[in-house]
Amino acid sequence: MAISKILVANRSEIAIRVFRAATELGIKTVAIWAEEDKYSLHRFKADESYQVGRGPWLAKDMGPIESYLSIDEILRVAKLSGADAIHPGYGLLAESPEFAEACSENGILFIGPRPETMRRLGNKVAARNLAMEVGVPVVPATDPLPDDMEAVKALAAEIGYPLMLKASWGGGGRGMRVIRSEADLAREVNEGKREAKAAFGKDEVYLEKLVERARHIEVQVLGDTHGNVVHLFERDCSIQRRNQKVVERAPAPYLDEARRQELCGYALRIARETGKSGPGPAGSPWMR
Repeated sequence: MAISKILVANRSEIAIRVFRAATELGIKTVAIWAEEDKYSLHRFKADESYQVGRGPWLAKDMGPIESYLSIDEILRVAKLSGADAIHPGYGLLAESPEFAEACSENGILFIGPRPETMRRLGNKVAARNLAMEVGVPVVPATDPLPDDMEAVKALAAEIGYPLMLKASWGGGGRGMRVIRSEADLAREVNEGKREAKAAFGKDEVYLEKLVERARHIEVQVLGDTHGNVVHLFERDCSIQRRNQKVVERAPAPYLDEARRQELCGYALRIARETGKSGPGPAGSPWMR
């Protein structure tokens, strides 16, 4: 499918990066902006820009985050502008399988992974279960936490303190809390749920055994619609602020070659398993 116009469902520097790449490829660009971003640079860097979250067609005005998380609003602008593809950037709706499905249902190409891939990898609990299925070692953790706090306390005791609370969807450190005792459990779980809901539109959280002073290593993987998968080696992301990466170093300076191959091999094993459900939309990578 030849793309002639891309709507970027994101804001600020993230959107500007995509606009730059699209312009170099001769593709027209569309920006969206919330009321609070009416003077933001990304609004003026696109060929066209449209406000989301406010207007006579809405029952009520939306807040800034709510505006960028509104699938209906983004699709409205895509149809209005004549965009034939949507790039989600990262964060916000980038890992929403519902958004990818809605794009497909409306005849718009979603530039990103398939909904099936996001459900298996975009959700941390599902990704952890997938890792176990293919023999990749994981730390002890729970399934998504129930609403019953007594049940949550039992799950926490089973894993053992200290614990890390994590949002199942999304990243960037949002919804993450260190919990060192049962006295802090209810407060931290409720606050983590609220933060996750505000950032990702979903309040699903789970508990994982906290590894103190751990190294944070990521392996980035790229796949295409034909089932080809490669890893881009590892990067050390241990320097963080509020559980969000600040500096990434590649290669990780403390890994020997055997450990590097082991970690990259685990990443490829998981990625290949997600690719077994078939190709994505024409021209769309099924993983990033």
